[in-house]
Amino acid sequence: MRHLKTSHHPDTPIEFVEANQQQMLTRVAARAIVLKGNNILMLYTDRYHDYTLPGGGVDAHEDIEQGLIRELQEETGAKCIGNIIEFGLYEEFRPWPRDGFNVMNMLSYCFSCEIDSELGDTNFEAHEINNGMKPVWIDIDDAIQHNLETIANSAKKGLSIERETFLLKLIKSELLI
Repeated sequence: MRHLKTSHHPDTPIEFVEANQQQMLTRVAARAIVLKGNNILMLYTDRYHDYTLPGGGVDAHEDIEQGLIRELQEETGAKCIGNIIEFGLYEEFRPWPRDGFNVMNMLSYCFSCEIDSELGDTNFEAHEINNGMKPVWIDIDDAIQHNLETIANSAKKGLSIERETFLLKLIKSELLI
């Protein structure tokens, strides 16, 4: 899969990552790109006031595409997921001061795919419910603008908003022509 970008959180510069190799957690995630015209299926999170691609951690017993399908079903209620095509890998290094680790190496494998037009019921985890997460179809330009405004003006923003905004801009430039 092509490498899209490597991002370092300000608290995890390259030198810090290199010095903490033994205390680094690697997390593999799968993220879905689902388009319908200029609209994209996103997750809005009230806690962070942002839009993110559906997806999340791949379980140990799953391959990446199985994790993608499971996460997309759980978070959006998507049905009949098919035509899965590799888009790219976004790698990031973040602080992770827990469970004996200092750094997390997040590997987000992104795929475009198609789903049935009607969404079913979601199956969110407790923290996703508590964060006010919900699936929404939104014009991609509106999602980009919203995230840019959150980056500029909100103290609530989460660690993933830069990744998500980068991906949205790339999706727009490469998949919506």
